[in-house]
Amino acid sequence: MYVGIIALPRFKMYLALGTAAIYVLLGILPIGQIIPSVNWNALMMIAGTMIIVHYFIASQMPNRIADVLLNKAPNVMWVTILMSLFAGFVSAFIDNVATVLMIAPVGIAVCKKLKISPVPMILSIAVSSNLQGAATLVGDTTSIMLGAYAGMDFNSFFWMLGRPGMFFAVELGAIATVPIMMLLFRKDKQPVSSEERTPVLDYIPTVTLLGVVVLLIGASFLPHKPENTNGLLCMGLALVTVLAELTRGKSAPPVAEALKSVDYETLLLLMGLFCVIAGVTQVGIIDDFAAWIVRVGGTNLFLLYTMIVWGSVLISAFVDNIPYVATMLPVLAAVTAELGVEPYLLYFGLLCGATLGGNLTPVGASANITATGLLRKQGYESGFRDFARIGIPFTLTAVAVGYVFLWVFWH
Repeated sequence: MYVGIIALPRFKMYLALGTAAIYVLLGILPIGQIIPSVNWNALMMIAGTMIIVHYFIASQMPNRIADVLLNKAPNVMWVTILMSLFAGFVSAFIDNVATVLMIAPVGIAVCKKLKISPVPMILSIAVSSNLQGAATLVGDTTSIMLGAYAGMDFNSFFWMLGRPGMFFAVELGAIATVPIMMLLFRKDKQPVSSEERTPVLDYIPTVTLLGVVVLLIGASFLPHKPENTNGLLCMGLALVTVLAELTRGKSAPPVAEALKSVDYETLLLLMGLFCVIAGVTQVGIIDDFAAWIVRVGGTNLFLLYTMIVWGSVLISAFVDNIPYVATMLPVLAAVTAELGVEPYLLYFGLLCGATLGGNLTPVGASANITATGLLRKQGYESGFRDFARIGIPFTLTAVAVGYVFLWVFWH
């Protein structure tokens, strides 16, 4: 399936759904496990945010923000870098997919004004979003899982046991990616500016989009909230946006257009991937991989830590990091108890590798899949080579910096 997705990106939805169907037919994934395997929370977040984003684009607000950005940055290279860093900052506090859906339209508007391909900028926004998800307790599902398992609070990611936490490892990694982006986009030196100020036609979508940000941040602090809380919030605000636009009458974009704007191909691709990953987990492949890392690492803490970080990068490039992290946390707790050492070095190493590893491939993280889906809807195809050119150096640099930082402060 992965080879097919890389070789034939236009057919990736059919490849994922076809593989999921084979898993079900062969009994690898029982029929009763299909619905629980799908992350409905993520799908509702994507669908709801896409509806709001449709109205956000129609309101001309992304074009207005693009005008401001073009006056602040000296050239195309710095526009791309600033957009990426901004996406990373937002992603430290809200879901990566929601971040991409909110910021990518601005990037596309910037590229249209400059008459350049939006592919490099949108892919940079996606990988930056994935990177910063590990910066805080509320930035990514894996961070939330670690916090709950290890009894950490929001401040633990900043300062814990008298030592700097995960936030600083991620931020140093993010800073280290700036020279990488300067190298990747070194030819994009054409100057930029915008004399015009695009008039905003409607402020309702901007308000509801900001509402998504505020409510998702607020919900992240709620203990024991229902599993689909974030998805229901996004769908609820999408409904509020649609109803508010209906009251505007003929001047608002039709509801049918908003529903058509939802990228159903991306949603179906994700559904297929969720089922495939559940099948892989069901037969014990992830458990075997976790056991192999621990067996090879043995009692050598540095070797074990190295294998946790880089092994997690490799596995997360192809497998959803949520079941992998859920499997590894109790394994690492048992190993560190046996070694008589604190578990936090291995916990943070796991989070560093598993969160950033998704940036190695275009299907390694939901944010990447969403970004390539948005590009496709705009008429731009992005292949494995386009993604690898940005994702691989970005990931290796950020992980290497985090890897060294965590070892220095936590071993």
